[in-house]
Amino acid sequence: MSAITAQDVKALRDLTGAGVLACREALAETEGDVDRAVELLRTRGEAQAAKRAGAEAREGVVQSYIHAGNRIGVLVEVDCQTDFVARNEKFIEFARDLALHIAAATPLAVTEDEVPAQEREREERIATEQAADRPENVRERIVQGKVDKWLDEVVLLRQKHVNGDKYEGKTIEELRTALSAETRENVVIRRFSRFAVGE
Repeated sequence: MSAITAQDVKALRDLTGAGVLACREALAETEGDVDRAVELLRTRGEAQAAKRAGAEAREGVVQSYIHAGNRIGVLVEVDCQTDFVARNEKFIEFARDLALHIAAATPLAVTEDEVPAQEREREERIATEQAADRPENVRERIVQGKVDKWLDEVVLLRQKHVNGDKYEGKTIEELRTALSAETRENVVIRRFSRFAVGE
């Protein structure tokens, strides 16, 4: 099987509207077969959840988490379309668990697009310097791989939930998409603030 390219992921995303990670995983599972990947995303409800992604989310909750010892605190806003869903226990639990996750995982931004440009450029420079002694034809892939790995660590939606037992190693984006499919509403992680004493 040939490696899945960014163009393959983009093409599937354009077809379904599903998230980048969901598209990449679907293509990997179907060995690059786009039709089967579309079917897989539809089966999981991710294509439908993506259709709702354009719907305006004006309701929601702000949840907080204060870590033991009162040295770390988090506020997170998670939005949805109706106050009915905003009062739903699963929705509130998702927001609560998300605040706990942010306290532990210290993400930089909610999405890849929100990562500060200077931070990303710094990581690309470091990766480029580390790959300098590698053959020229593989350097670009090595740099991209290192930057992708870093983004997995600092982008909230790409992080695996810290409560691995409860969430079985799923990413925040996978959990958000599943909640969106279950509630049949657009669920948006709007913003967060993490506070730590002395930072």
